[in-house]
Amino acid sequence: MINHSNENTLLDDANSYDVNKELMGAISSDFVKVADQLKEASYQIRKRGFSEHPVFVASRRDVPVGQLLIGVNEVAENQWNYKASFIDEFIQRALIGPESVDLWKENYKNPDEYCCLFVVHGDFAGFVYIPYPED
Repeated sequence: MINHSNENTLLDDANSYDVNKELMGAISSDFVKVADQLKEASYQIRKRGFSEHPVFVASRRDVPVGQLLIGVNEVAENQWNYKASFIDEFIQRALIGPESVDLWKENYKNPDEYCCLFVVHGDFAGFVYIPYPED
């Protein structure tokens, strides 16, 4: 995690070492079940002009960020909830400080190739980028 002067700033330098292998494995194995739906949602969010920076909130419990897109056991017995959101919501909720927006966008990976997940699990909350599976 990268912490800046604003205590409300929450950034991750693209899959930091704070994400342990077990958690990353659990996320990845679930992600492949919903990857096509998330990739299409990302495309639609960008195409319709809602945001150039879609973020999907992945959690096993209900969190008050984003709009539910895929619930637990909705697609091929997935174990995580996936909610659609945008950078604007993270700024409004002070999860990303206004002075860190440019840095966040600079680290944002190509949304045609990578899914930006904000993972909330136990005491971990952070951004994780997972490549979409090759067709």
